[in-house]
Amino acid sequence: MSLFSWLRPASPVVSAALQQRLAKLSVITGPSECSLREQRWVVLDLETTGLNINKDRVLSIGAVAIEDGAIDFSQQFERTLQCRELKLSPSVLIHGLGPNAIAAGSDPAEALVEFMEFVGDSPLLAFHAPFDQHMLGRALKEHLGHKLQHVFLDVADIAPLLCPQANIREAGLDEWIEWFRLEVFERHNASADALATAELALILFSRARAQQIHSPLNLQQRLGQWKRRQQAPSF
Repeated sequence: MSLFSWLRPASPVVSAALQQRLAKLSVITGPSECSLREQRWVVLDLETTGLNINKDRVLSIGAVAIEDGAIDFSQQFERTLQCRELKLSPSVLIHGLGPNAIAAGSDPAEALVEFMEFVGDSPLLAFHAPFDQHMLGRALKEHLGHKLQHVFLDVADIAPLLCPQANIREAGLDEWIEWFRLEVFERHNASADALATAELALILFSRARAQQIHSPLNLQQRLGQWKRRQQAPSF
């Protein structure tokens, strides 16, 4: 045994049934060259115990699919993850997740496998995607020993890329909802925020096509170019 092996986190104990389901998950490749409309997308939002990406935990997952250029309300996902030993922070209370709901939630490993089955090989969209990507990846590693490999695109970057005239690059989801005059009747829970993000994404895909961005691969490339320009020093 290595002198430092005790420092490594213990591998999670995963049941044989969950291991079989993990083995059947789709093989993930890079962004597709199909049209934005033909691509199935999964729009994700996570509610967490806080914003510390190394210590806080995922409490709930909300997601909806965009398929054939529209939100498919028959393809929605919502789970609260069980967490028996948790001190509630103000952010948890904002999300409306009380101790009873969290204690009665789904087994995290089971819920995470179900979510990855729901996602399939679809790319993921989220608002401030790096946070959701990191938190989801950490949860998958901790509960299942599974590595997240899906493509994530950040709607918080796509919006200012395609709508520079808004001049609200650092805006949150609420500011973009207001700018596009979307009617959103509920916020601050995972499913509602995923749905609001999906509505925003559909508007942005229309803008993308008007700007000659026709595929997920095109969109990722343009985002990369835009980010490099934003980070370049000005003289």
